[in-house]
Amino acid sequence: MSVIMTPEELQARKRRNMWIALSIAAFIVLVFLITLTKLQAGVLERPL
Repeated sequence: MSVIMTPEELQARKRRNMWIALSIAAFIVLVFLITLTKLQAGVLERPL
């Protein structure tokens, strides 16, 4: 049995999925930037 959604419900689902995708992408970028920062700090502090 399938549920038939109204155009408004489909639009709301599409909008919600877009925000979820943007949130995940922002989280990935944040983790990447934190990792780069920590790696650069570690490279500068290592003994020569």
